[in-house]
Amino acid sequence: MLDPINWSLALPYYTAAFAFGYLLGSIPFGLILTRFAGTADLRSIGSGNIGATNVLRTGRKGLAAATLVLDALKGTAAAAIAFYYGGQNLAVLAAVGAFIGHLFPVWLKFKGGKGVATYIGLIAFFAWPIALAFAAVWLAVAAITRYSSAAALLASAATPVLLWYDNYLQEAQVFGLLTILLWIKHSANLARLVAGTETKIGRKATVQEPE
Repeated sequence: MLDPINWSLALPYYTAAFAFGYLLGSIPFGLILTRFAGTADLRSIGSGNIGATNVLRTGRKGLAAATLVLDALKGTAAAAIAFYYGGQNLAVLAAVGAFIGHLFPVWLKFKGGKGVATYIGLIAFFAWPIALAFAAVWLAVAAITRYSSAAALLASAATPVLLWYDNYLQEAQVFGLLTILLWIKHSANLARLVAGTETKIGRKATVQEPE
C-alpha cells in the first residue's frame, strides 16, 4: 500500500527518486552488450529496437538473455533502492522513472526500448507472484503464436487486472499506466500483427525492418 503524502515535504525526495529511476532505467544494456561483442549497431538491424528481442535477431542468444536480465534488474534495482531509503512512495516514483527511462533514454535522443523486460523487473519487486503469472501468459502466447509482441501485449494487459484481483490496488493503477505506455510503444507491432506481417521469434535479421 502507498503511504500518505505530505507534498510540501515530499516533493524534493519524489523528484530525486524519479530522476534516479530514470537515469538507471535509461542505461541501454542491449546496445552496450552488442557493441562490446562486436556485432553491428543494434539500431541498424531487425526492428532497430535496443531490447532483448532485437538482440536475439543478431543470432546471439546469450547476449539476448543477458539483455533481458539486465533490463529487468535495472527496474527492480531502481524500485528496491528507493524503497530502502524512502519507502513505498519513493519506490513507485523510481519505478515509473525507470520505465520511462528505458522507453525514452536521454542518451539515445529519447529513442529507447519497448519496456517489456523492465516492466517484468518492476512487477517482480512489487508483486512477484504476478510476475510469475506474467511470465506464464507470455510463454503460453509466445509458444502458440511465435510472436514476442503479442505475448507482451496480452501479458501486460492481464497484469493490472491480476494485481487488482489480488488486492494490490494502488499497484494496479500504476501498472495500468505502464501498460498503456507499453502498448503505445508497441503500436507498430500491433498494426503488423493485424496485417500478418510481424516478425516471429527466433528470426535472424541483418537489415533493418519496419519498427
